[in-house]
Amino acid sequence: MSLPRCKHGSQTQADHTYSLHWLPLDTSNGKTPQRTLCDFGLSVTNVRSISKGKVVSFLMGLTLMFLIMASHILTWDRKRLFLTPPPHQPVRPVAVPNSTVAAGYLSENVLINMELLVKIIGSKLEYKPRKVPEEKDVIGTNSHLFSVVPRHFLPGIKSPCWYEEFSVEPGADPYEGNHYTLRTKSFKAVCDLLRADFHKHLHPRGGKLFRLRCLPFFYIVGQPKCGTTDLFYRLRLHPEVKFNTIKEPHWWTRKRFGYIRFKDGYQENFPVQDYLDLFDLAAHNIEEGTSGNSSGDHRALITGEASASTMWDNQAWSYLHKDQDEPEPPFLAQDVIHTVQPGAKIIIMLRDPVERLYSDYLYFKMANKSTEDFHQKVVESLQLFQSCLSERSLRSCAYNTSLCNAMPVRLNLGMYVVFLLDWLAVFHSEQILVLRLEDYASNLQMTIHKVFDFLALSPLSEQREAALYQRPKSNARRRADRILGHMLPATSELLREFYQPFNHKLAGVLDNKDFHWSNT
Repeated sequence: MSLPRCKHGSQTQADHTYSLHWLPLDTSNGKTPQRTLCDFGLSVTNVRSISKGKVVSFLMGLTLMFLIMASHILTWDRKRLFLTPPPHQPVRPVAVPNSTVAAGYLSENVLINMELLVKIIGSKLEYKPRKVPEEKDVIGTNSHLFSVVPRHFLPGIKSPCWYEEFSVEPGADPYEGNHYTLRTKSFKAVCDLLRADFHKHLHPRGGKLFRLRCLPFFYIVGQPKCGTTDLFYRLRLHPEVKFNTIKEPHWWTRKRFGYIRFKDGYQENFPVQDYLDLFDLAAHNIEEGTSGNSSGDHRALITGEASASTMWDNQAWSYLHKDQDEPEPPFLAQDVIHTVQPGAKIIIMLRDPVERLYSDYLYFKMANKSTEDFHQKVVESLQLFQSCLSERSLRSCAYNTSLCNAMPVRLNLGMYVVFLLDWLAVFHSEQILVLRLEDYASNLQMTIHKVFDFLALSPLSEQREAALYQRPKSNARRRADRILGHMLPATSELLREFYQPFNHKLAGVLDNKDFHWSNT
């Protein structure tokens, strides 16, 4: 939906070197040794010779022993309910395995009071909007980027494009050393095609050669497991949309800092030139329209990019500035994008955060996946999040890298409103389109037309539109994951209670009650 005006990979290890306070552990689950009548060395003959007083004492002791055994059995049965709770069992307080579960075995239990946790979240959700950094400070974070991208783009072209001097020696490979070609086979194949007539697209001026460069006109920024891949491939069927040649380049959040997967550590920086190369095919098509070498108005072509990490992932700052004790990232990806191109269009796809988390869990390949394992990971993540809230702000916990690494499921990605408010702090609400996957799935035509209107795209012919709707779904759940079925009812109830305050605030910001997901 269009926004009203507003003023404002899963890792399973738990790193305890970070300042997350652990809740007290309950260690009262030991077992009492069981003894039988034979252990007392008694026979029928001996019993007859014992006085009535001793017999009475013995029977009373035996009765007491059985009561103790029954008490321990019942206590054990209650404590194991967090693994497979029946639907009628209450979910508060929740028994939560501590971090040793991640190492492969169950240890003592800790307790979380869900009512208290939700109350804390509700109180901490009311916070002042972040202070957006000044433009000069944003430019200072990457002076090379702002020396390459101009402050103004070519007039008369819908996409943000400009001419850049090409200073490579004649005959040299323009894509030599591009880091995306070294790691992505699909882009390497595209570059092989672009090389063939690359020099035909160079323009001489004043004794120098220039090439057309373009940035994305729009960004699909999130969230993971919310249908961004399917939308990406359907939009590619519109003749006016020219995406980058690979989905999810993750340049704004990771690769420009030198990270591909954070768990692998620093790799190598991907310079902005490598990122711009991804749009060369689109630039060539746009250029044909400006030079009058093709039919149709290619000046109306738009470029797009879809990285589902762009909305939420700002972990790189904590790796690059380990010596600084910053509770929250001082600069976000949207600060840089807005400074580079203030007129960018932003598309955000969301879904019921409860279902998103389960889909996220199933997506990552791991051994021994089960609904019980998912429940176990959820309650451990809830405990970790509560620990973080005991000493930090809610926004700080949403962005906290150590917490993100410690939680066995990505609980924070469903706190949509925290991230959305930070995007609204730098972009006008008219520049952001928020969609629900549930609407996309139930009425694809209506949702696609909403996207077309937002991007000011021309209507499609009946034949092209039919092909767009008939395209098979992308990134569907694997068969092995579908066999697991739905999450446990107790898990769903826990997560609905946890996400309710976030959904309530999101629905208020968007002025749309559907974002409560109360009917899901």
